[in-house]
Formats: sequence, structure tokens, C-alpha cells
Amino acid sequence: MARLFGTDGVRGLANKDITAELALELSVAVAHELGGQGAFGGHRATAVVGRDPRASGEFLASAVMAGFASAGVDVLDAGVLPTPAIAYLTKRMNAEMGAMLSASHNAMPDNGLKFFAKGGHKLADDIEDRISERVGGEWDRPTGAAVGRIRPFGRGAEFYIEHLLSSVPARLDGLRIVVDGAHGAASEVGPEVFRRAGATVDVIGGEPDGLNINDGYGSTHLDRLSEAVQLRGADMGVAFDGDADRCLAVDADGGEVDGDQIMAVLALALHDRGQLVDDTLVATVMSNLGLLQAMEREGITVVQTAVGDRYVLEEMRAKGFTLGGEQSGHVIMLDHGTTGDGVLTALALAQRVVSSGSTLKELAGVMTRLPQVLVNVKGVDKSRVDSDAELRSAVSDIESELAGAGRVLLRKSGTEPLVRVMVEADTQDRAQGYADQLAGVVKERLAL
Repeated sequence: MARLFGTDGVRGLANKDITAELALELSVAVAHELGGQGAFGGHRATAVVGRDPRASGEFLASAVMAGFASAGVDVLDAGVLPTPAIAYLTKRMNAEMGAMLSASHNAMPDNGLKFFAKGGHKLADDIEDRISERVGGEWDRPTGAAVGRIRPFGRGAEFYIEHLLSSVPARLDGLRIVVDGAHGAASEVGPEVFRRAGATVDVIGGEPDGLNINDGYGSTHLDRLSEAVQLRGADMGVAFDGDADRCLAVDADGGEVDGDQIMAVLALALHDRGQLVDDTLVATVMSNLGLLQAMEREGITVVQTAVGDRYVLEEMRAKGFTLGGEQSGHVIMLDHGTTGDGVLTALALAQRVVSSGSTLKELAGVMTRLPQVLVNVKGVDKSRVDSDAELRSAVSDIESELAGAGRVLLRKSGTEPLVRVMVEADTQDRAQGYADQLAGVVKERLAL
């Protein structure tokens, strides 16, 4: 049986894969599992629930709240807010659990469920597995006054905005910024935070109607942001995804600033202030070699993890590091939050521009992105990636030819019979040529 939880909650086509019935049963199971872990402490538990603006979130959030309440959990309905806001509010309100309805950067027809434990932390794999085992099981239902109560949590957005502003050491007066809300969860709070911080704000992708989330706007569609920044003479632009747990940016010339460059800028800012713990940044194996080279020049160590923000977060929490993230723009700043936060990232980036007196283009220029090519090879036996001698030899030969000026990475898909071939080199043509060459070897050697 396939695992119910993926790398970031449960996600799929709303009302087909992600149904009201599943949402209700999952929330009941979450309440029982966390209760079994002693999270309730002998009193009635509380859950904070939020969602992004997609239409299906309306009925799915109702189902989640119904499930919690039926299990005897009081619910604070925070409405439309970013995922990191729900994580923060779970911690601030001392709630035993939180739930977010969102499919992140996916198209509108999808939706998903993300759950948080006490303190606003994502659930560990073993807890997710136990929750899955409880779904649909028999249980004793509370009655009368023992059932949970559902109340609107109108102060949630204000609490979150105050939290974000507390992370900005100085105002952003004089900065003009374009904010792309992806017609998503940060469409209101994102621009509002920048206005209160003193910036002049232009907004695109800020009119969610339940159907247009991520549709041509947001961190996966930067063309409109690039055009808007140049047209309006802004200093920079930032784009969130649907639930605003990630952020990408563009400079004043409309050039993309990806997650690796953002991490480089923020790492150097913390390093200069003596606040980068052990002078270490945590990134995944997919981060560009240019990031590693730039950090090495600046005396900063890069610890690499498997792909996925949860693995970055695990390493950070285990070793006490405070900055990490992914090339996709999912940046984690543990001094200010328990998970990736796109609005927080954007604020920190804008603060560095203002405090340094440099343009974003100049700051991002600390690293040079090597051309990176990714080829997906389908229909292969991914289990033999590490054991096939001829394939390993082909990888070794290409690495020798690159001679430190690039790298090769083979990744097995977690859900499909697919192997991802990633090659970085000093030119796009070399990267593409080596990637195609190695993809051919993968297809031949690992054919099913």
C-alpha cells in the first residue's frame, strides 16, 4: 500500500484524492495520535486551522474542523493565511495541533493537508505513519459538553504580521518593491507587511477568487513579476507560491534571483553580523555548485541533505543551525520560525538591500550559477542506480572530464519508476551534452 503522507503532507486532486471524508477522518486520527502522545496534558486540546484561497479549501477546511471538534478538540478558524502563519499561530496560541489546507504551488484543482504538532513543528515520519494507521478506525466519540467548539480566529492575521515585523531590525523606507501574491494565501498579508515596514508597494497576483491561485502568477511564473518591476521602476520584486512558504525574487533589471542566491545573500548578512551559527548554511544536494563555491570563498560551510525541506529542517534542528533551504525558494530561518516562510524570507532579503546600500543584483552576484540541466529518465529500474557498475563508471568518467568545474547527480524518484539525471557544467552546451549522454546510459542499463 502506498504511503498516505508525502514529503509535505497529503496532496492530490481535490474531491477525488483529497475528499471531505478523508479530511475529516485524518483530523480525527491526528487528534487521537497526538492525544496518545500526551500532547493534551489532561485538558481540552486546541487546533489552529487555516487554508489558502482555492475553492475546494472551503469545504475541506470545514471537514477538518468538524473532525477535530468531533474528537473533542476546540478549533480556532484562522481563515485564509499562509502555511507558516498557521505554524506560528499554533506555537503562539500554545495549541496542541495545527492544520493547513493547501496544495502549495500546484494548480487550483489540487489541494492538500499539512499538520503541525505542538510548537508549530511538522510531524515526524513515524507519527505520520501512526496517523495513517488510525484513519477510519473505531473510536469512542465524546458527547454533550465534551465535543469541541469552533470559533473564528480573527486576530490571527494581525498576530502573524506583528511577528514578521519584529524580525525586521530597521525600516524599509525608500524601497520600492513589487509583490506577487500568486493569488494565494499571502495576497493580503504579504503586501501589508511591506507597507507597514515602510516600503512603497506595488501588487500583482493579489486578487484571489478561489479559482486563479498560481495561474500565471507566483514563484513558478516569474515573467509577469519581471515585467512589472521594470515597468514600474522598482528596486526589486518578490513572488510567493500558493501557500507562501517559499519565495523567489527578481532584481531591478528583471533578472531572476533563485533560492540558492537568496540563501547566499542571507547567509552573508548573518555572517557579517556574527549571527550565522557555526558559519554554516544547510542546503540540499540539488543546490547549484555555484552556491557551494561562493560560500567556500566567504568562509561559510554548506551542509547538504536529501531533497526536501523536511530534511533540511531535520539537519538544522539536530545541529542547531539557523539558516537553510532549497533552490526552489523554500528558506528556513529558525531564529524566527519553525518552517519555511516566504514573506519572512522576502523581508530579510529586502532588509539586506536597504542596510547594505547595494542593489539586489549586486548582492546576488556573490555567486555565479553554473548551467544546470535536469533530465528525467522514465520506465527504468531505479533500484539499480547505485549498483550498476557500467552506470557508475559512466558517471565517474564525466566527473573526471568536468575536473571540478561541474558535477553529476543521479536521483531516484520516490513515487515513480524514474531516475533524474542532473549535470552542472561551465557552459549550457556541456551540461546538456553530458546530461543527454548519461540519460542514455541510464535508459540502456536500467531498462525494465
